[in-house]
Order: sequence, then structure tokens, then C-alpha cells
Amino acid sequence: MNITRSKELFTEAQKYIPGGVNSPVRAFKSVGGDPLFIERGEAAHMYDTDGNAYIDYIGSWGPHLFGHNPTFIMEALYKAMENGTSFGAPTEMEVKMAKLITELVPSVERVRMVNSGTEATMSAIRAARGHTGKEKFIKFEGCYHGHADYFLIKAGSGALTLGVPTSPGVTKGNAADTLLADFNDIESVKKVVAANKGEVAAIIIEPIAGNMGVIPATNEFLTQLRQICDEEGIVLIFDEVMTGFRVAAGGAQEVLGITPDLSTFGKIIGGGLPVGAFGGKREIMETIAPVGPVYQAGTLSGNPLAMSAGYAALKYIQDNPQVYTDLEEKSKFLNDGLADNLKQLGKNYYMTRIGSMSCMFFTEEEVTDFQSAVKSDTALYGRYFNEMLKRGVYLAPAQFEAMFVSTAHTRSDLEHTIKAHYEALKAII
Repeated sequence: MNITRSKELFTEAQKYIPGGVNSPVRAFKSVGGDPLFIERGEAAHMYDTDGNAYIDYIGSWGPHLFGHNPTFIMEALYKAMENGTSFGAPTEMEVKMAKLITELVPSVERVRMVNSGTEATMSAIRAARGHTGKEKFIKFEGCYHGHADYFLIKAGSGALTLGVPTSPGVTKGNAADTLLADFNDIESVKKVVAANKGEVAAIIIEPIAGNMGVIPATNEFLTQLRQICDEEGIVLIFDEVMTGFRVAAGGAQEVLGITPDLSTFGKIIGGGLPVGAFGGKREIMETIAPVGPVYQAGTLSGNPLAMSAGYAALKYIQDNPQVYTDLEEKSKFLNDGLADNLKQLGKNYYMTRIGSMSCMFFTEEEVTDFQSAVKSDTALYGRYFNEMLKRGVYLAPAQFEAMFVSTAHTRSDLEHTIKAHYEALKAII
């Protein structure tokens, strides 16, 4: 596989960009080798600058539910561009987008658009603090909520992959307000709440963790978490930046049957463009300026390009509920094929799947939380990743990330992936 041009670009990039990349996981440090520079995408495939083709299971880290460049999103985007890229003033599309989100996610009575998942989560925490008058919040070890200072305490995703679960530059003050509990362990939550009685404004959680691999919270755990929040006057925040509109039209909260007070979104609601949103109960959201005293703003928030592309994506979901049946069938076919490969090779690597999100851990122990996730053999995953890449399959360059299936993946794509998976494993074990 010739990747000459990618190597040249990476060498050049390192002269001007820290590490040569604009997001750490792209550097391929956890899997070895140099990153590939992508030139274009089409349906379920990506093509690098050397002309190599790959079946794509990153999907821009989740937003490409329909693959690259679906016609209905591109048409909406072209139409919006004809009118202008940004105005810094309200547009009709913002209203239509907000209304559609509230229709698809019943727990969201009011919603505010932002420009990224990180903006969404940090704004949700601020809203919860403003609403409750308390300062501390609880997050779970291994869950990733973006790179705001007070989230980078035992974070997952890139921070976990790079082996730096806390980051220099995060102040002791921020760390003091961030309380840690163990994912899927309600007793740890009870202890933290009891030790900080009357001081906890919010509990934020990925209801299906997608940044320490794909790990769902159990129904019992979430049910008790909801009960604790109700009893203690704590705002329950679901971080659905990854799972929102990915696992179901109503997100993980629809699948799991638990209603949060606030939710955060990103990925799919931008139709492939950078965007985020947070929303929930009216009484909490109306603490946000200009209605209330909690300040939150964004010059490009709700810009017409992102809103038009996102509206096209969500409207398609609303009008075509069979999207999730299609995704389930394709994801199950792929997952069953991978599981059969493991059986043939005499391996019992732990696999998880929720809808079109899945993960194979290089450990034979059950994975339910951060401590069990990190038992996975990341070096072996790195070898597996590169063997799959040689065979034209592009996976996340990190063990602790999700594999995303799109409606654009064909039976041929899936069959090729299953075959490549068998050959890649056979080459490394």
C-alpha cells in the first residue's frame, strides 16, 4: 500500500501544527505508523491522497449515519450556501431545527445550538449550576465529555488512549469541583453524593459510553441514578453527543427508557458539519441568557450551513423510521460475522454492540466500566488496526472508540470486512 503523499503531508504538517494533527487521536500514536491524509469520501468509502480506498467505520467519528455526501444533505447544503454562510442573526432554519429536535426527543422542551460537543457539555454544566445554585458535579471515570478543563479528570477517548487521564493546564480549582464515580456502580455514586451533601449541581454521564469502547450503562444503574437525582435535587445530564440520533431517533434515552433533565447533542445534528446543542426541561433552560442570568453565547451558533445540513439529516430520520431497522440488520450481520471469526480462531474477545455502534476489546473478560476496559491489549489492537488497514478497512485508530455502521454500507462492504477481520486476526494471534 503506497502512502507516499500522506507521509509527505504529515512531515509538512508537523512544522506548523502540534503533532501534525488538529485532534490527537488522528496522529495514530496508539496504533503505530503515520496517519493517512484523506482526500474525499463517498458513501461508505474514503480515499486517501495516494488514491487508496477504504471501507470507513469511523464516519467522521459518528455523524455520517448515511455515509459520506448523501444527496439530500448535499442539496440542502448547496441551497443554504447560495444565500450566505453566516449572518450572526436569527434565521428560520434555527427555529425549524429546534422544533424538530423537541419533536424527536420528548425530554427536550427547549434547546440552544452551539458549535461543538464540548461547548454543549460545558454549557449544560453551567446551566445546571445556575439553576441549582450549587458548584460541584459528578462525572464517571472513563466517560469523555469534551476538552473543557473540568472534564479532563480521568477522561476517556483520546486522553485515555494516550495514557494521560488528567491533563496539565487543568487547575486545582477545577479539579476540586469535579467529583468522580465509577460507571455502572451505584454505590460509588451514593458515597460521593453523601460526602458532598447539598453541594452537587449535576451528574453527567454517557448513557452508552462511547469513549472507553462501547459500554452501555445498565438499566438498574440508570434507574437508581435518576432516583438519586430526584431525591437530592441534582440535575441529571445525558451526554448524547455520540448516541443522539445514532442508536435511535430519540437517542440512548429512548433505548434505555430513562429521562434526563438535560441532554447534549452533536455529531448527527450537523449532518457532517461542526455543531452541538444542549436542551431539556424548560425551567432549567430558561435560566440561560437572554431569558435568565446564566450567560452563554456563540457568534456562529446556529449558523445556516450547519442548521440546513442537520435539519436535512433529522428530517430524513423523522420521515424514514426504517433507517434504524436497516442499521440494525447491517450491524447485526457484521457483528455476527466477527463473532463467528473469533469462534473459528478459538478466541473469546469481548464484543459489545448497541444498534450501529460496536466495539471489540482485546480482552476475554467482560467489560462494564473503565477498570475492565483498560485490561484490553492496546498493543494487540494496534497490530490488528494496521492489518485491517492493509486490507482496505479503516477503523478507529484507538482501542477505546466505537465502530460505526452507516446506511451506506453494502452487503459487499460488510462481507469484505468480515473476511478482512478473520485474516487480520489470524496474522497477529
